Amino acid sequence: MADAPRFSNQSRTPGFPTGGVPIKWLVLAATTLLLLSGLARGVYTVGPESVGVIQRFGRFAGTVGPGLRFKLPFGIDTVTILPVKRQLKMEFGFGSAGASNADQASSSAEQKRESDMVTGDLNAAHVEWVVQYEISDPELYLFNHREPGPTLRDLAESVMREVVGDRTVDEVLTVGRQGIENDAIAKLMALVQDLGMGLRVQQVQLKNVHPPEAVQRSFEEVNRAQQEREQMINQANGEYNKVVPRASGEADKKLREAEGFALKRVNEAQGDVARFKSLLEQYEKAPDVTRQRLYLETISEVLPKLGGKVILDADAKQFLPLMNLQQLEATKP
Repeated sequence: MADAPRFSNQSRTPGFPTGGVPIKWLVLAATTLLLLSGLARGVYTVGPESVGVIQRFGRFAGTVGPGLRFKLPFGIDTVTILPVKRQLKMEFGFGSAGASNADQASSSAEQKRESDMVTGDLNAAHVEWVVQYEISDPELYLFNHREPGPTLRDLAESVMREVVGDRTVDEVLTVGRQGIENDAIAKLMALVQDLGMGLRVQQVQLKNVHPPEAVQRSFEEVNRAQQEREQMINQANGEYNKVVPRASGEADKKLREAEGFALKRVNEAQGDVARFKSLLEQYEKAPDVTRQRLYLETISEVLPKLGGKVILDADAKQFLPLMNLQQLEATKP
């Protein structure tokens, strides 16, 4: 059996692999692909509401604004994009769909725990609230605290428990909501500033505040009774305001009428006294003349009221011839 032909290494072209492609070209191609891949990964975009925080070998190197940007590849530069112009929020005691940030809401079990609070008079209350904030300093936000989002949640919960614990359950459920919001935002802003978190708290808003489910019905009955009490008080006040002014007006009217009648009678009495005195003076001067004048004046007032009457002297002998029947008939009432 004949031996198979053998090829010695001397027959291969130096610098070429078995397939005939030069090794330097393979290295060049691999290097080119690696460079192109690095350059492609170095291009990134910053949104209009955000800034890019650049870290070069892990150290803060600055920030860039919105637009198409380039970073050094191969892990030299890392960029963290932060939404500094967007209003972020955290929800406590509940969670809504469409979260704008990772720390917006906690788990269902955590929501129930963080919403159950104790008031200053040792009553329980279920409090749901929202904290709205924005990133004011990206460098402080990223590098001053390991987990700024969870830290802010813990601070907000601590502040709300402190504020609610300083008030009675009636204040928490009814008239004290505005005061709770104002105190909570003031305390939370002070803490965030003291800790240098790079955040700006914009609003703390209570959403739903009610008693725990175990006593919800009892609280509703108490509130209903209070509302009925206020309604009855308002109705009584309305009736009082309607009746009392009217009675006062009628009383004032009767008093004025009585005062007017008294003044009238006094004036009439004074006039009668003055007239009597005047007649008395005339009578003392001329009794006969004054008596005759008074008699005639009285007769002139009385006779027209008698109607069809005929008055004769006692000595008259004949009556009919003297009588004008037609005139008498005309004078009958």
